[in-house]
Amino acid sequence: MDTHVVIMAGGIGSRFWPMSTPTCPKQFIDVLGVGKSMIQMTVERLSPICPLDHMWIVTSESYVGLVHEQLPDIPKDNVLAEPAARNTAPCIAYACWKIKAKYPEANIVVTPSDALVIDVTEYRRVISKALEFTDKSDSIVTIGIKPTRPEVGYGYIQSIHGEGEVLKVQSFKEKPNLETAKAYLEDGGYLWNAGIFVWNVRTITSAISTYVPQIAHVIEEMSKDFYTSEEDESVKRLFPTCEKISIDYAVMEKAPHIYTIPAEFGWSDVGTWGALHSILPKDAEDNAVVGNGVKLFDSTGCVIHTSSLKKVVIEGLDGYIVTEKDGALLICRLSDEQRIREFHD
Repeated sequence: MDTHVVIMAGGIGSRFWPMSTPTCPKQFIDVLGVGKSMIQMTVERLSPICPLDHMWIVTSESYVGLVHEQLPDIPKDNVLAEPAARNTAPCIAYACWKIKAKYPEANIVVTPSDALVIDVTEYRRVISKALEFTDKSDSIVTIGIKPTRPEVGYGYIQSIHGEGEVLKVQSFKEKPNLETAKAYLEDGGYLWNAGIFVWNVRTITSAISTYVPQIAHVIEEMSKDFYTSEEDESVKRLFPTCEKISIDYAVMEKAPHIYTIPAEFGWSDVGTWGALHSILPKDAEDNAVVGNGVKLFDSTGCVIHTSSLKKVVIEGLDGYIVTEKDGALLICRLSDEQRIREFHD
């Protein structure tokens, strides 16, 4: 099996300001305080499944230097620079056409760069199962996460009850309100949409050509210059003309042979400070801390991320975010974290 991995790493992580900034977003940061960035952890967990020279990073032009710095073993030619953000369908199309030009039998895993996985062994087993399923078929597998709570921050996958581990997808659901999320949890047939896809290169390029022909036409034109000295100029000129659309809307909600594997491997997209607080180890007062020299007094339920400061003393806070980076300091109620974007605009 000719396995390839496409890692999408173009996001700007605006919900994690000031830890995450447009010049160095979340995927390139040691969010968990473990000595590795999120993208480094993603590559590490997939490396037993796929050789590094078959890993592809799609990122913004501005982050190419960061990718080379953090992932020096990924070939430079495998780092694809988007000259403009066009959402996930053009991003995936670019990578998959590029792979197809050299590896027409490729079987591909597409994943975000900035999610957390606790049980890496089970993660690899599920991904390998999906790769077996898609290798010689025209099916697409999207990994579904068995929900542990009525989460309103994720989209959902509705599966059809059946035998075996790989289930047919009935429909995709937008992020629900709390009442709907509770109903999904009670039903048992709904899974969190993790944005992890598995398909072979023939299947996905055919689906994009069928359902979003405008994007396929642009990428086909670009592909004439792949692996030549003209590629950079061609991508800069053509890629920004792609329709701006997610792969979910473009393909997943329309293609006929969509399957899911309900998985339990301790997944989180670590999309908010609240999610980070729930993941990190906590002290007896429910405080989560990343950074040395942090002292807390009479404080509960806080998340502190101050890795560049030598000494931090906090007293009397209940349910707050405290984070500092490069001279910017945020002190904000966890309950108001959805306002962070407006605070720094």
